[in-house]
Amino acid sequence: MDAPPSRPGGRLYLYVLIAIALGVAVGWAKPEWGQALKPLGDGFVRLIKMLIAPIIFVTVTAGIAGMGDLKRVGRVGVKALVWFEAMTTLALLLGLLIVTVLKPGADIHANVAALDTSKLDKTLSAPRPHGVVEHLLAALPESFVGAFVQGEILQVLVLAILAGIALAGLGHTRAQPLLNALEQLGSGLFAIVGVVMRLAPIGAFGAMAYTIGTYGVGTLKNLLFLMLCFYSTALLFVVVVLGAALRALGLSIFKLIRYLKDELILVLGTSSSESALPTLMGKLEALGCKPQVVRLVVPTGYSFNLDGTCIYLTMAAMFVAQALDVPLSIGEQLSLLLILLLTSKGAAAVTGGGFITLAATLGSLGTIPVGGISLLLGVDRFMSEARALTNLVGNAVATVVVSRWEQALDLKRAKETLDHGAPLELPASEQSASHGT
Repeated sequence: MDAPPSRPGGRLYLYVLIAIALGVAVGWAKPEWGQALKPLGDGFVRLIKMLIAPIIFVTVTAGIAGMGDLKRVGRVGVKALVWFEAMTTLALLLGLLIVTVLKPGADIHANVAALDTSKLDKTLSAPRPHGVVEHLLAALPESFVGAFVQGEILQVLVLAILAGIALAGLGHTRAQPLLNALEQLGSGLFAIVGVVMRLAPIGAFGAMAYTIGTYGVGTLKNLLFLMLCFYSTALLFVVVVLGAALRALGLSIFKLIRYLKDELILVLGTSSSESALPTLMGKLEALGCKPQVVRLVVPTGYSFNLDGTCIYLTMAAMFVAQALDVPLSIGEQLSLLLILLLTSKGAAAVTGGGFITLAATLGSLGTIPVGGISLLLGVDRFMSEARALTNLVGNAVATVVVSRWEQALDLKRAKETLDHGAPLELPASEQSASHGT
């Protein structure tokens, strides 16, 4: 399989940045125009989402089958899950600590009975799982095709793992024709990604114009402190927690961020970390991570390693409790963390996913009125960018750490690439190796 594209293409990231600035200007100067431009952002995200399910299936299946050794697959998977759980737990605890100390919702004194929940009811009208059993069952597809049609990433991931294990069990001779077909399909999918990415500036322009045009800068005043707390906490997590993990390997989080600037700017414009998934995998392979590990850890992380979403969920839940004057005991706060450890795994890495998960969490907890999250409707869209950015950096760091843990990271190459600030040209022998599993 050809490696995923490592760059969105030339100076595309610069065009995306310009488009974001233009979107802000249009949304501020002509709000009605900004609202009318919403289909541009929605259309681009739809195009990306259309490709995510098949890309995840192909890359994970080929990655597992290409390893051949199911013990190694299991070993990589266990290491990835251990890291995911450690980081998401730290993210939840950090968010809880900051929001408890700073209390951004303490002075609002809102009355849930007086809140306008009409928009909230519409947002949450889609069915969603409640409780542990339903969340586990929701990860199992009712049909093979249905998981792809509905775009359920977690279900596609389950199918891909089963398919990869099955192919690996067939033996090299019998599995090779199917593996070759997956390689060709993957090459075609990444070629489509290259075409779609050319539309990224248009999508970023429309999404940002709609956000500013609909909510306006003035709507942020009352909740600015919450946003400041959240952004600061997300930055603290990236620099201190994730930075320490990379520093232990002799790498720099700041150089990694510079290396991933194209993907981060794209995510900033679309508020969706999914939009950068294909190119992120390419960048990590070019960094020196073995393709088999990248293609297993990154897609899995998009369901199980949402650090930014975890920070948001604890801070938003406690903010609502503070605003509605609902005191939570230590036991109730621990219950909240335990529920979030489960529900955060079902949060799609797309715009609004964290908001839906927050509603499901409060509904499961039963202590904080779900209607209270109406307070967040005006600013949730603004916080989704930080969620998505943190999620992307967290998955990049997770892949590097697991690759090193599995002795599947060329550390010398990683240091040189990060120092250079861009993917280095692979030697011919390594290029051929990265084009197949």
